[in-house]
Amino acid sequence: MHDLFDLSAPWWHFVLRGVVIYAMVTVLMRISGKRAIGQFTPFDLILLILIGNAVQNGINGGDNSLTGALIMASTLIALNWLVAFGSARSMRFRHLVEGRATVLARDGKVFADVLRKQLVAESDFRKAMRQSGCEHEHDIKLAILETNGHITIETREGKSG
Repeated sequence: MHDLFDLSAPWWHFVLRGVVIYAMVTVLMRISGKRAIGQFTPFDLILLILIGNAVQNGINGGDNSLTGALIMASTLIALNWLVAFGSARSMRFRHLVEGRATVLARDGKVFADVLRKQLVAESDFRKAMRQSGCEHEHDIKLAILETNGHITIETREGKSG
């Protein structure tokens, strides 16, 4: 029972490890792109599980105590709250963390190079067109890849999807 609460390292090691891992995973998620975040497939679930497993030992440093787990969980929740707080208060911080929306098409012209750069498959773009009631590219007024990976299409008639 005594081992349940005993830490294998000073408490601040857990906080420091949590901060470093959180920051690195955030950077890696930003590098992976908006579309990778917005389209959750079975492969993404596998990746999420593997990333969680890969960083687990980096965060806990081999400690299996209840106290260590609570410190780590509290650290991660606090970091998440701080990021949300900073994003709500500062546009610059929000753009740093979440990125910016990207124009994929405007006035009937689809930017194929931007689709490729943002890892948006043509089939996904066509699906977003259909979901917004847009049958033809020339009907697109504006198509945006939002920071959450969702494609918003505004048609010339004013319908948005």
